[in-house]
Amino acid sequence: MSEVATAQRHRELGLTDSEYERIIDKLGREPNRVELAVFSLMWSEHCAYKHSRKLLGRLPTEGEHVVMGPGENAGAVDVGDGLAVAFKVESHNHPSAVEPFQGAATGVGGILRDVFAIGARPIAVLDSLRFGPLDSPRSRYLMNGAVAGIGHYGNSIGVATVGGEILFGEPYEHNCLINAMCVGIAPRKRLVRSAAAGVGNLVVLLGAMTGRDGIGGASVLASAELGEGSASKRPSVQIGDPFEEKKVLECCLELLDRELLESLQDLGAAGLSSSASEMASKGEVGIDLDVARVPRREPGMEAFEVMVSESQERMLCVVEPARLDAVRAVCDEWDVRCTAIGAVTDTRRLRVLEQGEPVGDMPVEALVDDCPLYDLAPERPPEPVYAPPRARLTAGADLRSTLLALLGSNNIASKRWAYEQYDGLVGSRTVRRPGSSDAAVLHLAHDGASGAIAMSIDGNGRRVACDPYTGAVEAVLECARNLACVGAEPLGLTNCLNFANPEKPHIAWQLEQAVSGLADACRGLGVAVVGGNVSLYNEGGGGPIYPTPVVGMVGRVPDPGSLPETGFVEDGHAIALLGPFLPALAGSELEALRGEMADGLPELDLEAHARALEAARAAVRAGVLATAHDVSDGGLACALAESCLAHGVGAQVDLDALVARVGEGEAEADALEVALFGEGPGGMVVAGPHDSVEQLVASLAPDTALILGETGGEHLTVETGATARLEIEVAAAATAFERGVADHFS
Repeated sequence: MSEVATAQRHRELGLTDSEYERIIDKLGREPNRVELAVFSLMWSEHCAYKHSRKLLGRLPTEGEHVVMGPGENAGAVDVGDGLAVAFKVESHNHPSAVEPFQGAATGVGGILRDVFAIGARPIAVLDSLRFGPLDSPRSRYLMNGAVAGIGHYGNSIGVATVGGEILFGEPYEHNCLINAMCVGIAPRKRLVRSAAAGVGNLVVLLGAMTGRDGIGGASVLASAELGEGSASKRPSVQIGDPFEEKKVLECCLELLDRELLESLQDLGAAGLSSSASEMASKGEVGIDLDVARVPRREPGMEAFEVMVSESQERMLCVVEPARLDAVRAVCDEWDVRCTAIGAVTDTRRLRVLEQGEPVGDMPVEALVDDCPLYDLAPERPPEPVYAPPRARLTAGADLRSTLLALLGSNNIASKRWAYEQYDGLVGSRTVRRPGSSDAAVLHLAHDGASGAIAMSIDGNGRRVACDPYTGAVEAVLECARNLACVGAEPLGLTNCLNFANPEKPHIAWQLEQAVSGLADACRGLGVAVVGGNVSLYNEGGGGPIYPTPVVGMVGRVPDPGSLPETGFVEDGHAIALLGPFLPALAGSELEALRGEMADGLPELDLEAHARALEAARAAVRAGVLATAHDVSDGGLACALAESCLAHGVGAQVDLDALVARVGEGEAEADALEVALFGEGPGGMVVAGPHDSVEQLVASLAPDTALILGETGGEHLTVETGATARLEIEVAAAATAFERGVADHFS
């Protein structure tokens, strides 16, 4: 092969010239076709994290609750009673932008495998999705396909989809984000690691047959920008089969219960290449694989195709030879294909054989541990990176019209159209239906334990675009506040870092600042990061996405029997605002509706927020609150409106004290607007019997608790002093809220 052809080959696979030279140095020769394919995937951004791994070292990963931290298929935390909760979030962004149904469906399938790969039974899925504005046909097409794909896979396999978020913005028009989080439960003694062990043990492939679908899928698509030719990449998007995965799931858990496996690994991005080399690396051993033994559903597949195929519903395990017959017997019971395709060696090399003849021979250390890592060159941009959003609010709109516009806007309106396509009750653990609580809550009683677990997933890319550091801190606080609304103390955190091209200095700056914000927020709240995912190069013809760090958190709920609701439940309850909430229009939904975008967010006091979260959790656990709902998108006015329309109960509130808090140096009308629609972390609307709420407020510092008013009637009325400034019928608010998204799909 000519020198030009060789250069063309490795560049087409995403390797730079210097990386190719490094491969030659590691091998002591030029790689053959199989070796080059394996190296190209193992050194891809998706598998190697070569532009982010150094940054991730800043995150705190140790804590009293941590059972398994970063490096395994999923993280796990101790929830007591001999149980562990496993959880992780993964992205399937580029595949979903190319083929939304299968991209999203296989994203769910992949994150489920990550969880049961460590021995935990998946019990819940949460999704964090981003699309362009819904007046765009492309955005509607992507959202419709992605939601259908998530519902198809989760509903079919029988895992409840219990929560999540869907947000919209112009920068996601060409590059949607599909982040899926899975939560599972397991006896601690059943947890298994992925490190291959025992020279002479067999390497066994479980599950579906291998085909050409998915070749170069997630690992290639997620390591480059999307361009005009993206539609031609549809064959690189994996095809999922949830019914096959259900069999594999049950089979793997039974094999672990019977203690028949030494280790277990999911076949995700890069297929056999990544699973085998990572298992060997963690176990400090070598692995020989014979691709001729791999069951195939397509004839004529070459060795490199078998090694890089990303066909779904497959697992790789290590089995002692004496136990192979017992493993096969369990697999036969579940109708799961079981094939010994290799063995563990002491060579520290990944050897690929075909009918016993070597076709590839690579040092494991070179594939996994010595992949190139790059230093970022961060540089704060001298001017805004993103154009302001398109204005969608009539200039001079009054307060009532503004509130209706916000409630009906893409980002705030009800996502019922989406979550009603998901089965949120399967498994009979769900304490609250999706849409009825800021955090999902699931019973632990099925496993003989007391209490419940709460979970949430959050992020706001536009606010991070305004201020990467503070916006990332806010994402952690938002997630913790959602848990506090159900009385849950965070036990651990996972994240998915969705950013554009890190080789560009301003994107590198966003990434570095956001990771620093996540690290500081986690330390401030005492929460360890147990795992996560990085998705880079999320940009195309429309430019970069907003920097979007998504945070998933799990907490323990001692008593799920007396949880407050997000809405007002009856007339005559006192309403209060808890937390160090100091709203501002910078980064708010109102600012976006006006076609504006701030450059910076107000600073915050992490210690004050940590204390407020602790106080809120204690109040919820004491059972004195009937309502607890966090203040987020759209500010206090939208939080109050959402609390009213949940059960059709109105409210009368007086914002004098909050207007005074924000009104220094501003006209009274401007201060009222900020108090109503300004955003910022720390706010929680609570309600309950007067005595209980008044005692709670009296026990807290004046700058972290305000009595606002009382529930009742059919209107939400906002006053300052004796003057009514905003009055809206609860029914009108409900109509705007319920139709804002659904009408785009009717």
